[in-house]
Amino acid sequence: MQLSCHSAISKLRGDTDFTIALAGNPNVGKSSVFNILTGMGVETANYPGKTVEVNMATTTLDGQKIGIIDLPGTYALGAVSEDQWVARQGVLDGEPDVVVMVVDANTLARNLYMVLQFLELGFPMVIALNIMDVAMKEGRSIDVESLSERLGVPIVPTVANRGEGLDELIATAARTARAGAAPAPADVSFGHDIEVLIQELTGAIASAGADDPYNLPHRALAILLLEGDAEFIGLTAGMPGWQPILDLAAELRRRIEEEHGQPAGTRIAGERHALAGLITDDVETVEVRERRRLGERLWGLTTRPLTGGPILLVVLSVIFVMMFFVGDTLATLMSEAWATYIEPPIADALASTVGVNGFSLTLLWAVKGIEAALTVGIPYVLVFYLLLAFLEDTGYLNSVAFLTDSVMHKFGLHGRAIIPIVAGAGCNVPAIVGTRVLTTMRERILAGTLIVLVPCSARTAVIFGAVAFYAGWQAALVLYLILITVWVSVGLALNKVMPGHPTGLVMEMFPFRMPHLKTILKKTWYRFKAFVYMAVPILIIGSLLLGALYELDWLQKLSGPLSPVVEGWMGLPAVAGLTLIMGILRKELALQLLVTLAIVEAGPGVEDNLLLIMDKGQLFVFALVTAIYIPCAATIAALARELNWKRASIIMGFTIALAVVVGGLAHRVIETAGLLG
Repeated sequence: MQLSCHSAISKLRGDTDFTIALAGNPNVGKSSVFNILTGMGVETANYPGKTVEVNMATTTLDGQKIGIIDLPGTYALGAVSEDQWVARQGVLDGEPDVVVMVVDANTLARNLYMVLQFLELGFPMVIALNIMDVAMKEGRSIDVESLSERLGVPIVPTVANRGEGLDELIATAARTARAGAAPAPADVSFGHDIEVLIQELTGAIASAGADDPYNLPHRALAILLLEGDAEFIGLTAGMPGWQPILDLAAELRRRIEEEHGQPAGTRIAGERHALAGLITDDVETVEVRERRRLGERLWGLTTRPLTGGPILLVVLSVIFVMMFFVGDTLATLMSEAWATYIEPPIADALASTVGVNGFSLTLLWAVKGIEAALTVGIPYVLVFYLLLAFLEDTGYLNSVAFLTDSVMHKFGLHGRAIIPIVAGAGCNVPAIVGTRVLTTMRERILAGTLIVLVPCSARTAVIFGAVAFYAGWQAALVLYLILITVWVSVGLALNKVMPGHPTGLVMEMFPFRMPHLKTILKKTWYRFKAFVYMAVPILIIGSLLLGALYELDWLQKLSGPLSPVVEGWMGLPAVAGLTLIMGILRKELALQLLVTLAIVEAGPGVEDNLLLIMDKGQLFVFALVTAIYIPCAATIAALARELNWKRASIIMGFTIALAVVVGGLAHRVIETAGLLG
């Protein structure tokens, strides 16, 4: 059972020597800092009723255990949205020993807004001035020492995706945490008229001596109350001594609105933005360049419809070719190595110790399950994760979002939705979690439904391991075209039947960057390792279960009830229905368990074993059905968490019905036209 966020943070504090809160906007490289520092060994927690997660992990430095709280990426702290509320509550509840704020050196003024908010809260802070390599190439020069003196906090230049500066960053954060002191006085203040009112309310809070829930500086409380922060007004309303202060704050808010013609919260936000701009002007110089650098030119090419569309098709084609040829080569090498060096000694050892009987044969199924994972799932998943990491680190996925914005509106979404949809080709679970970037429930339902229809890496392994391997790349390409047609048809239909309209696209645009090989390989390895740890145990257990059913001659009995749909409508062997059901655990299990069954049926040394129990047309239908129906149990859980169980159940039922209908129609077309004979 997952702990609540407050309990999880308290436990992390108790288990470590000190804690660091990691903050920053969603696109500043904060996740790279967190992943490199912690090795991505992450635990997540939610506040009750909130879908935005806080990630937590530990690392060590000089023999000390450090807890790291990764706050949600956001552009500000407040109570106006879930991500802002959780970010602020995470730091207030967590009471970290130091806050590490990751700041984009290329958009310093915008990023300093949240820095100023953290300074107001009074937490010790270290700033990671990130993406310095791009800033230098763009002719930006930042006086780090002056900025540090102005803000009163240490600043460490970093290039997170390469790991540059992170050792110094964590060491500086550790020194700041051990010192246990508040930030040095910062040279920051608002305009005179607003500053006078802040000082008046600060003095009233100090004079009253009233306790507050989080022991914040009096200036921080004054600003929160002047902004009209409903969260803090509600918290203090019932506490002794606060009512006169709240009345004074209400009067001052009314005065600001009368004098400036806008709500007090808006005025103070404007003051904070103006201050961030003034500080940036003082510490940053920008060299005017006559020629755009390569990254900017590539951004222009990939975002203009005339050039961006063909480039996108080329990128997708390269992914397809790499998956087919590289994945196929890896699968062949692994299969040959397993058959030559690993399986024979294991089979001989089982025969010599327990003899050739039902028990030893059942154990051999587990061995066959490992072989299925090595030769079907792992090669294609590994290649895809490597390609996905490359596309992420170049920034190409951002340009795809911009390019596809107008197209996505036809599906009731905007361009930002393309990022979780594309990520769904790796794994549907984090992609569904990524729908939190969408602002309405309508958009999240639409995106969640479309994401589960995107072939994830596990379903890609099924397509390439069954169709491309046995029937050729042309058949696999046709299958993908069918899936695209289904995806587009479902998206257009849902947008028609669901009430509402899409919102506009609001996101930061970044030029292309040169990816760092070490970071790409590290990201690929962590994702691949998580996949192996999750898939292989399930596969071994599933193989043992399937083996026991086979040796006890129960498979045919259990296949009977599925026969009308599986055999009669879709034209598949009845046993394929069982593997489709077990595929709900993880999609690649459907094919891998079928491979295991074929290996046992055909005996050792048979090269094209699947063709002994299914023809090419049946393999095509099998892969098509597998690619459409609900991806896996983890995806169902993610849908339920993000959309609730009722909506998740409707989506699950819809995709199962859709898969059965499309699979049956495909079978009849193949049979009637005599295709894939």
